[in-house]
Amino acid sequence: MSTTAKKFDESARGEFARFGTTRVHRGELLRHPVYTRFLHWSVAIFFVLSLLTGFAIYSPWLFHWIAPLFGGGPRTRALHPWFGLIFTIFFFFQFLNWMGPMIWTEADRHWMKRIRHYATNEEPIEAEDVGFFNGGQKLYFWAIVVSAILFLITGFLMWFDHAIPRWVVAVSYVVHDIAALVMLAGFIIHVYEGTAHQPGTFRSMIDGTVTERWAWTHHPGWFRSSTGRDAREEYERERERQEERPL
Repeated sequence: MSTTAKKFDESARGEFARFGTTRVHRGELLRHPVYTRFLHWSVAIFFVLSLLTGFAIYSPWLFHWIAPLFGGGPRTRALHPWFGLIFTIFFFFQFLNWMGPMIWTEADRHWMKRIRHYATNEEPIEAEDVGFFNGGQKLYFWAIVVSAILFLITGFLMWFDHAIPRWVVAVSYVVHDIAALVMLAGFIIHVYEGTAHQPGTFRSMIDGTVTERWAWTHHPGWFRSSTGRDAREEYERERERQEERPL
């Protein structure tokens, strides 16, 4: 991250900390500060709004029941590009906020080789080199970065289609739809991962914290850097406590 972007992000975190606090109780770790949570939910809200209005425009069948939610067809068409633009703006700030921890590392390459074990929960805890984000989360993030750029460029070309050659507009429609579908697929996986697959993840975007057990289970490298303790040792201690409990 450049010095300017880093200073801006740190300043924004500080400003938002003045308007909201994150309480970290015993046995918990701070996962996401107020600023990060604000950006996350802003991106999510405007992505969903862009998705709904886009579906209404794209599908005549969906148009009949989605468009009235936004005041009818003309208003839906008028709101869609604005929702998409605001989504892109918020995502840009989220990109600055997460660019550092999202840098691809050797640990992420190793994680991708073990993705089947991750998906099937074959291991009780993740590998010790999994840091703040794992390889799958980073892959999702960078896929959204590329899709958002295509989403923005093609969106502008379609928005000002009266000044753009027709063949460029036609290609833009196809690329725009593909980018939207990629983001939708990623969004569905993201929701599943943050709820059913990893219970306790969703709360990190509500109150900003996770339990230490969640941390050493899913992100051992981050747990070690945050606490100075070894995740595997914590797992073994927890397993012994469970075995010692009376039936």
